[in-house]
Amino acid sequence: MTFAHIQRLPETIVNQIAAGEVIERPAAVLKELIENALDAGARQIDVEITDGGRSLLAVHDDGRGMDAADLALAVERHATSKLPDLNLFDIRDRGFRGEALAAIGAAARLAITSRPRGAAGAHRITVVGGEIGGIAAAARAPGTSVEVRELFFATPARLKFLKTAPAESAAAREVLERQALAAPEASFRLSVDGRKVADYPRADLAEEDAPRARVAQVMGENFIANARKISAAAGSIRLRGWISLPTHSRSTNARQYFIVNHRVVKDKVLFGAIRGAYGDLLPRGRSAELVLWLDLPPADLDVNVHPAKTEVRFRDATGVRNMIVSTIRRTLHETAAQTTTDLSGAMLGRFQSGPHKLSSGFYQPPSGLFEDAPSARHDAAAPEADHDEQEFFPLGAARAQVHENYIIAQTLDGLVIVDQHAAHERLVYEKLKRDLLLGDAPAQQLLIPEVVELPPAPHTALLAAAGALSRLGLVIEAFGHGAIMVRATPALLGEANTQALLSDLGDAFAAEEQNADWLREKLESVAATMACHGSVRAGRRLNAHEMNALLREMEATPHSGQCNHGRPTYIELKLADIERLFSRR
Repeated sequence: MTFAHIQRLPETIVNQIAAGEVIERPAAVLKELIENALDAGARQIDVEITDGGRSLLAVHDDGRGMDAADLALAVERHATSKLPDLNLFDIRDRGFRGEALAAIGAAARLAITSRPRGAAGAHRITVVGGEIGGIAAAARAPGTSVEVRELFFATPARLKFLKTAPAESAAAREVLERQALAAPEASFRLSVDGRKVADYPRADLAEEDAPRARVAQVMGENFIANARKISAAAGSIRLRGWISLPTHSRSTNARQYFIVNHRVVKDKVLFGAIRGAYGDLLPRGRSAELVLWLDLPPADLDVNVHPAKTEVRFRDATGVRNMIVSTIRRTLHETAAQTTTDLSGAMLGRFQSGPHKLSSGFYQPPSGLFEDAPSARHDAAAPEADHDEQEFFPLGAARAQVHENYIIAQTLDGLVIVDQHAAHERLVYEKLKRDLLLGDAPAQQLLIPEVVELPPAPHTALLAAAGALSRLGLVIEAFGHGAIMVRATPALLGEANTQALLSDLGDAFAAEEQNADWLREKLESVAATMACHGSVRAGRRLNAHEMNALLREMEATPHSGQCNHGRPTYIELKLADIERLFSRR
């Protein structure tokens, strides 16, 4: 290897290196330009894209604008108006690094035309491959236009990593949607190859109503119909937004939007909080849809983490997580018996006019299925006298059991179809979880205590957590050097593999990756399996008393709208929808 002396890199190379960090694709350019426009107070932002942003990416706004002097500084590296006190711990704008325009100018042909409000005219400056041109007079209404042409012509290696024009345009649209959610006070328009593809006008509403209108524009009214509003405050932290019902989910978390202090972010703390909040309410591999705004003092947030400014660090990450989890869980608990309207809509779409046979009847199962269910045979031809009264309940009165698994119930304004196995599975699971949450989960004493030998670190960590573990049914104590005696194990685990359990727990505690909640989660997983096997099975014949008892218990049980695998437990059809099927409306 040839020895070379250290040298200073030319400014053009420095800018091109910065460009690779800040603007890896057209969507990243758009993000920076929209943030600049919003920081300038823009209320109307128009975006043009040609050829996926390679040929042209332009942003026009009606913000404060810049005079000639500011325009000249704007394209210099690390020149910004957003740190008036030069305090990185009190960042109130979206941008603050002063790198974006210089990086864009180093990789493309950049032109900025701007006119301050109240000024007689506008000025224009160009930057081509890092070479800054002169400033000239121009014509423009107050505001700023930024035109980026031939992106990456000066750094052609970057072009090889771009996707197709439609893919890049789609990524740019996603950026615009995220920024529109972050700034409901502004209007946004997007044109791709001369065709308008997105228009999000500013809602003429009170400030507290504008976010809902913007969410409906971006996410769609179907999301609003299947979402619930959340709101919470703790000290100086405020949380608000909309979260989907558990039965309204997607295969990825791409529709989870987080806006922290007006900044669109992707943060592992926030994603983890959402997973924890929904827990066993979602099927494996499914993600909720949501839009959350989180506001907190700038001093409690570090946004100077990544050049793209999409990652943040919270001073009190645990407090933020707990607030999100508790607020979402409380909201889901309040709407626990509700399922998404998508389910009934999909069901209606599958119906076709024509003759159908419906065989049904009430049946006598083995006695003792429900504590309050009589064991006397119920005659299908003689419905009970209290049925009419039970129609006033949310899930109505049981009328039939079909295919020995589905309960048909009549409500005042429609009917409900219940999956008896899925529903009872949730009921049993919630009872088991309730025992765990009380902190006194039943333990099974071992006739002969087991001794488990562990390495020093897991041994020490487990003994330190002995108090917490005992409340979960795992009773341990020290037994000589490097060994632990197990006197009792959680009853829910049955015949547990004590050696494997303590080994896993010890490694987890020693690595400080988990705490006692990890055991609770393990127990809840076991509880879910037990609930599945212990619930009323498909194929069990139920009588009217038992079906109605199941419906009433569902109404009183949290999260009964879905089983512990996240699948729906019932579907509701309104009478108006049924009548439309038969052309009666």
